[in-house]
Amino acid sequence: MTLLQDITSPADLRRLDRARDGELCAEIREFLVHAVAESGGHLGPNLGMVELTVALHRVFESPRDVLLFDVGHQAYVHKLLTGRARRFGSLRSAGGLSGYPSRAESDHDVIENSHASTVLSYADGMAKAFALRGDHDRKVAAVVGDGALTGGLAWEALNNIGAGPERPMVIVLNDNGRSYRPTTGALARHLDAIGTESADRSEFFESLGIAYLGAVDGHDCAAVEEALWTAVRMRRPVVVHCLTKKGHGYAPAAQDDVDCWHAVGRFDAVTGTVERSGAPSWTEIFADEMLAVAAERPEVVGITAAMTVPVGLHKFAAKFPDRVYDVGISEQHAVASAAGLATAGLRPVVAIYSTFLARAFDQVLMDVALHRLPVVFVLDRAGVTGPDGPSHHGIWDLSWLSLVPGLRVAAPRDTAQLCLLLRDALDRDDGPTVLRFPKGQAGPGIDPVGQISGLDVLRSPKAPDLLLAAAGPMATACVEAAGLLADQGVEATVVDPRWVVPVPDALVELASTHPLTVTVEDNIGTGGFGERLGRSVAAVGATTRVANLSLPTRFLEPGGRDELLHARGLSAPRIAEQVLAWLIGTTDTEGGE
Repeated sequence: MTLLQDITSPADLRRLDRARDGELCAEIREFLVHAVAESGGHLGPNLGMVELTVALHRVFESPRDVLLFDVGHQAYVHKLLTGRARRFGSLRSAGGLSGYPSRAESDHDVIENSHASTVLSYADGMAKAFALRGDHDRKVAAVVGDGALTGGLAWEALNNIGAGPERPMVIVLNDNGRSYRPTTGALARHLDAIGTESADRSEFFESLGIAYLGAVDGHDCAAVEEALWTAVRMRRPVVVHCLTKKGHGYAPAAQDDVDCWHAVGRFDAVTGTVERSGAPSWTEIFADEMLAVAAERPEVVGITAAMTVPVGLHKFAAKFPDRVYDVGISEQHAVASAAGLATAGLRPVVAIYSTFLARAFDQVLMDVALHRLPVVFVLDRAGVTGPDGPSHHGIWDLSWLSLVPGLRVAAPRDTAQLCLLLRDALDRDDGPTVLRFPKGQAGPGIDPVGQISGLDVLRSPKAPDLLLAAAGPMATACVEAAGLLADQGVEATVVDPRWVVPVPDALVELASTHPLTVTVEDNIGTGGFGERLGRSVAAVGATTRVANLSLPTRFLEPGGRDELLHARGLSAPRIAEQVLAWLIGTTDTEGGE
């Protein structure tokens, strides 16, 4: 590595002889492959962004000119060209380099977007602000993946951008035909058509009031740079359509039919062999069970927002392709469409990441719950998700979902319960249900020692000093904590309520028989499971104290799931430690930070 080592800012790149761009791009690809091999990350999208990003930084003088990336996972090359190569060894780790743009890392990262289809709205607002303030020498460039254009928010922004022809903006359409998987829908077909010589390339965007340039070979630095300069000189909103290939330049990624290594774990950079774990993930267990359910029940259909494989609907889709709908990055439409499917007599399962369902809160509330429709929401990546950081931790769903009248939330403690609760959810026909589970490998199952009105009792001493009520997978830590407490002469009943929204009446009654009840959840404390149980216990006049162990109401940094849970007091030793402190009265009963 020689050229990349000498680039500590975009100014260094602009001083580099353009004849060496090919050499630089090759170095960048080699660097990315070896860096991501050690940490895991979004390799495929960034391999496709190399030449395009080099051209962007030649034309736009960041940070005075604004560069925005949608989605932010395609900004690795941008990070390298803005002086962060030496920190890539810490990518996506606690205290390390974020896998997305990060304002704390660099002035070159203007926004921290890692939810799709937002960047054109940011760009519209910034272009308006520059015009109003008279900053006419500052340029705005927004890089948008073609998958992001399947989101309605992007089209709301385009509608406004086209209405302001006097406000210059360059929209770089990074068209690789994919979001996670091949881009779906009529727009994808149209973009494919305008990438050919025979199509009228300008009519589509110019009908919106936005000029169009392209299609340009996105792996040709000179061609992209020339198109960008042309767009800048036009002094109006312009789309520069760049054709790229996900995984370009690294055969294992480029030839992967599933997702071109969109997001990959650690791997051998030489052979391309990805590290595999022997234990199945929660998502894999859901995928198998969903396929089994679909074979038994023809009324069951699946819906996903551009994430068929990541959420585990791919096996269902392969067997029953007419019954799984990938609607693109359009969560609001996914939920409203599910309402239509349910109204017409089908049983839709909307599989989505926890953090993304919040984008469709109005549809969950007004289109599904108001009509008491039996839509099943399956929330993957609930709780602490790990290295993707604050935008991907699913730590709010128990709080906001509890506001929805008639909605029930199940939190399985292990994969056996996941399968049982999925079927239970599908059998309920009086309103929406939610099934939430974490990212990662599924641990061993926990067999109950008894049951009380639907609650699974996991530990039942004769003379308990307290009750530990665990939400979902926190049951493992609670059972282990109870063992540690027993070593200190403190006995704890451990219970898994299985359904956590609304709070089960049986759990309120059980808590009332214990002098202290401690709830443990991987959700924020505000409005969470513990807070709601405390209110319910107080409402029946019980004298038991209810203490909550939960996550703080703030954005959590990247890091391993176990690492982050321990740091927030949610590991077995930390739970036992806090319980002992409460029992001897050295702290109050408010958990979290």
